[in-house]
Amino acid sequence: MNPEYPIPWEARAAKKREDTLSKIPPEWRLSPADLELATKQRDLTGPFIERFLEPEVIDIVRTDSVPLVNDIRAGKRSAVEVTKAFCRTAAVAHQINNCLLEIFFDAAIKRAEELDGYLRVNGKPVGPLHGLPISLKDQFHVKGIDTTMGYVGWIGGNMGITDPTQTHQVESQITKELLACGAVLFCKTSVPQTLILGDTYNNVIGRTLNPHNHNLSCGGSSGGEAALMALRGSTLGVGTDIGGSVRIPAAFCGIFSLKPTPERVSYRDAANTNPGQNTYRSTLGFISTSLDGCELALKSVLSTRPWLQDPAVVPIPYRQDVFDDVLSRADANGRAKADRPLKLGILWRDGSVEPHPPIRRGMAIVAEAVKKAGHKLVNWNPPPHATAQKIHYSFLLADGARDVHDHLLLSGEPLIADLQAYFNLKDPIPLLEYQDLTVQGLAYEQAYSDYWNSTSGDDGQEVDAIIMPVAPHAAVIPGRWYHLGYTEVVNLLNYSAAVIPVTKANRGVDGVDETYEPVNEVDRANWESYDPEIYHGAPVGVQIVARKFEEEKVLGIAKLVHAALLSAQST
Repeated sequence: MNPEYPIPWEARAAKKREDTLSKIPPEWRLSPADLELATKQRDLTGPFIERFLEPEVIDIVRTDSVPLVNDIRAGKRSAVEVTKAFCRTAAVAHQINNCLLEIFFDAAIKRAEELDGYLRVNGKPVGPLHGLPISLKDQFHVKGIDTTMGYVGWIGGNMGITDPTQTHQVESQITKELLACGAVLFCKTSVPQTLILGDTYNNVIGRTLNPHNHNLSCGGSSGGEAALMALRGSTLGVGTDIGGSVRIPAAFCGIFSLKPTPERVSYRDAANTNPGQNTYRSTLGFISTSLDGCELALKSVLSTRPWLQDPAVVPIPYRQDVFDDVLSRADANGRAKADRPLKLGILWRDGSVEPHPPIRRGMAIVAEAVKKAGHKLVNWNPPPHATAQKIHYSFLLADGARDVHDHLLLSGEPLIADLQAYFNLKDPIPLLEYQDLTVQGLAYEQAYSDYWNSTSGDDGQEVDAIIMPVAPHAAVIPGRWYHLGYTEVVNLLNYSAAVIPVTKANRGVDGVDETYEPVNEVDRANWESYDPEIYHGAPVGVQIVARKFEEEKVLGIAKLVHAALLSAQST
C-alpha cells in the first residue's frame, strides 16, 4: 500500500461506480442477460433501448424540448410524469452505455412535484423551462452532488472547491439560472479525463461509446451528454467547448448543438481544466435533440440577465429580431425568398487532413440542398486553418500540463492512455512566448476577418455563415483521434457555431477512395483508419459557423439549412 494513498485509486473509482448504480431504483435495473445482450448490439438507439421502456415513457421521451414545455404549461402532462420518464430512460441508457457520472433522480422528482404544485396554485409556470428535465455535463456544480470532472481525486467533492465548508454547497451560475427558469436537473454526464479529448473516457467509469455504432466513440468532451440524448435520455443539456467539445459529440451522435462566443453566457463557478488560461476561453454551450431546444436554452438563460452576476458576460439580451430576420429570408422549407437569399461559404477540406468519404458525401448533400433551395453558395478559402490550430493548441498546453497533474496527484491515478503522448508534465510556456502567441492569434483573427469582409466583392453581399466539417470522420474509432483542426479554428476565432445532423455513413456508397494520396503523416493516419464496415451507421453532421456574438443568426441559418435539407431528402 502506498502510504500517500491509503485507498488505491482503483478502489475509490469502483466504490463510486457502485454508489452511482445504487441510485437507480431496483425496478429500473436490467438483468445480467439484458446487459449481456446490449454488449452485442451495434446500435443501441430506438428499438433496442425502447424494448426496456413502457409505451407511455416512450411517448414522452420521443418528444422534444419545446413541445414538452408547452404540454406541461398547458396541463397536458405533469412535470412529475415527464421527469420520471427521462429518469427511467437515463437509467437504462447508463446501464447499456455508461454515460452518467452523477444520478440524482429522487431530488429531480421532488423538484418536479414542487413545480406541479406551483403551476396548480398560481396558474402560471415558474419560467420558460418549467418542468423540463435538463442534463448537465459534469463540470457544473449542483448542491449536494459531486463534481469530479472525471478525476478520481475529486470523488466526494466538487472539483476546484478547496474550502471543505463549501463542499456540496456551491452552485454554478448556470445551475442557478436553469433553476430560476423552472428546469428540473436530474443527472450529470461523463467527460474525458482533462476535457481536452474528442472522446469520452476516464478512470472513474471508463469509456462511453457511440449509441448508433458501438465500434465508435461518442465524441468529447461533452460526450456523455450527446450519448444520453442519442438514447433519448434527455432532450436538452449543457456542455462546454474549448476545441469542439459540444460540436464533436453532437455530430458524432446525430443531434444538434450551439457553441456561443465565450462571453455570451456564464461560466462562473464551473469546474474547468487550466482555468487561468483565458486568452482563448472555454465556452458554455447547449446540446439538444432539436434546434428549437438550443434556441429555448439560449433565450431562457439570457432572460436571467447573466451579466449582472458574471462580469465576464457581455450585456447582450436575446435578440429575437435578429433570429426573425434570418427566418424571413426563406419559407418554412428553407426555400430562399427571391430578393434575400442566404450567401453561404463552404469549406470542403482544411488542406491538412482530408475528410473521409462519408463526410465528403454529407457535405455534398448539404451543398446540393442549399443550392436547390435557391441560396448562394461559394467556396471558402480562408487563411490556413493549420496556423490557427497550432496557435490554439499551444494555449491548451501553456501550463505544461501542471493543472492536470495536480488533479491526478489527489488520488495517484494515471493519465489515460490516449493522453500520455500529450500531457506529460513539462515546463510551462515562458511569458514572452505566451505573449507572442497572443499576438499571433490576434493577427490570425484579423486576417480571417479581412477575408470574410472581402466576400462581398463579387455581388455586394457578404457571406452570412460557413458550412464546414466538424471532423474528418463520422465519429471515430477509439484511440484514432488525429486531427481537431476543423473545430479548433472556430475556438481561436471565438465564432459562434451550430451543428446539424445530415446523414449516416453507408458502406454501400462510402467506399474507400483509392485515388486519394495523403499530404502528410497525420492525413495518412486518418485516411488509413477508414473502414466502410466499421463506420457503417455512424452519424454525419456539419457545423455552420457565424461571426462573434452571432448566436441568434447562426441558429436561424442552421434552422433554414436544416429545413432545406429535410425538404430535399423528402423529394
